[in-house]
Amino acid sequence: MARGDLTNEQWAKPEPLLPEGKKSGRPPKHAKRTLIDGIRFRVRTGVPWRDLPERYGPWETVYGLFRRWQRDGTWKRILTALQADADAAGLITWDVSVDYTVARAHQHAAGARQKGISRRNLQAGSRSNRTITGWAAPAED
Repeated sequence: MARGDLTNEQWAKPEPLLPEGKKSGRPPKHAKRTLIDGIRFRVRTGVPWRDLPERYGPWETVYGLFRRWQRDGTWKRILTALQADADAAGLITWDVSVDYTVARAHQHAAGARQKGISRRNLQAGSRSNRTITGWAAPAED
């Protein structure tokens, strides 16, 4: 077990919340605990998926589990259940923080066109596409 991996005590909390495998056939090569430790390592350190240590299994397998559970909402269900347990035990303090920071636009963002016709929407040969050079200026009446 590596330094940041889940201990047996920590693993006992999310383990019952994990989805059961529905497929019959060949058993998985890597335990879910190992794959989840790999996901946690990646999230904690920020390394690219391809640089995941080999002890967590192939990076494609770890990434596949992460994305599959992300798409079907498994991570959200696990987080909600663990937060509810921690809240019931009084381990979470729900503080609200409001930030009144002013966000300013970049100096080049000032004065941008908001209304009117953009050059892209003009039809070829329309009046506003006339050539305005001195030698090609329209004759004045």
